[in-house]
Formats: sequence, C-alpha cells, structure tokens
Amino acid sequence: MAKQTPDHHDAELLLRVYDLRREAVMRDSRRMILRDFWPKTWEDMQSVLKAEHPLNAPYRQVGTYWEMVYSFARYGIVHPAFWLENNGEGLFLYAKLEPFLPELREAMGPAVMRNCHWAARECPDGKPIYERILGRVAKMAAARG
Repeated sequence: MAKQTPDHHDAELLLRVYDLRREAVMRDSRRMILRDFWPKTWEDMQSVLKAEHPLNAPYRQVGTYWEMVYSFARYGIVHPAFWLENNGEGLFLYAKLEPFLPELREAMGPAVMRNCHWAARECPDGKPIYERILGRVAKMAAARG
C-alpha cells in the first residue's frame, strides 16, 4: 500500500539517495549514460550490454541505481508523488531505453526495468512527469540527428 503523505523519513531517504548520486564514480556514470548514450537501434543498445563496451559498467550502475530508487515508491516505502517529483532523472533514462524494452527483457530477463516502467507507465504520479520527459528526450534525440 502506498503511503498517503510524505513524512520526514521520506525526506531523509531522499537526501541519502541524492548523496549517492553525487559520489564521483556515480556522477561520471550518470554523465556518460544520460548525456552521451543515445541508442537509435537495438544494435546500439545491445553493444552496451557487452562487458567490453566502455559504457557497460556505467549503464549497469545507472540502470540498477534507478531501479532501486523507484522500487522504494513501487513498494510503498516512500510517498510516490514526493519521490517522483524529486527523482525524474531515472525517467529520462527509461525514455531512452523504453523503445528497446522487449528486446532487453528477452536478452536479460523479464524483470529488466520493471520499477522504472512502473514509475513511468503505471504510477498515477509518475505518468504526467514521464510524458513531459518523453517530450524532452524526443527533442534532444532529434537534435542529435
């Protein structure tokens, strides 16, 4: 059951999650994946899944981080609206990966990105945020050519 209102525990956990985002390796990984990684085809996406690809470790770190973050809201640990309005970056990543979700799940397993999917497509508080982010991602992708 989802929390009805956020409380100081939500705020404390939010600040801890934010601190993890500021850690040097995580900051570099986020930059590489969110700024530099723009898959256009399944082959682009698939190449990052290979251990020898330079973006493999950053992709795994950032993807699993956001899966963990969104699981807190999905399982009712934190208030979803409060959590999602302060953690939209993972939805930005999901918007870049969603076109490849069927292939990703076939290659990696059915649970791939399930918490991000929930936040973007099933959570009433996440849907409008995700729609705005989808528009931004589409514009950015188009600008990249």
